[in-house]
Amino acid sequence: MSNWKTITPEELQKNPFILIGKDWGLVTAGTKDKVNTMTVSWGGVGIMWGKPVAFVFIRPQRYTKTFVDNNETFSLSFYDDSMRSMLSYMGSHSGKDVDKIKEMNLTTVFEDSTPYFEEASTVFCLKKLYKQEMQEACFIDKSCIEKWYADKDYHHMYVCEIQKVLTK
Repeated sequence: MSNWKTITPEELQKNPFILIGKDWGLVTAGTKDKVNTMTVSWGGVGIMWGKPVAFVFIRPQRYTKTFVDNNETFSLSFYDDSMRSMLSYMGSHSGKDVDKIKEMNLTTVFEDSTPYFEEASTVFCLKKLYKQEMQEACFIDKSCIEKWYADKDYHHMYVCEIQKVLTK
């Protein structure tokens, strides 16, 4: 096992705009019996309800969404540049069709009941606080609908407390 260090969200030295938007990450949820994961490149972090939070967006047809919905916690994990092809694979294959975790030789580990991968460099352990489906009527800039939602498959937004940050 690698040397993981627990830090507070305020101690995070990595820029979240780069972590999420440029480096990408994995959303991972499940139990010791079955875990699934998917790549994300949209989202954010901040403060809400007096807590450090992450905003995670998942389309309704994604297989991982069922795992997120069925568990109280899940992880958002980030990787170094050597893992870019793995992140591309995870975003272009469904866990319904293939065991992505096995195919990419990832090692599933748990922090309490929250799954993540030993190969990560930074992990946010998240507890769901709020979920809402994005709705067409709520878009002020309608060009977002045209550009991102041709199939009307609006993301579901999860606001999650960042309970723990693990880093190597």
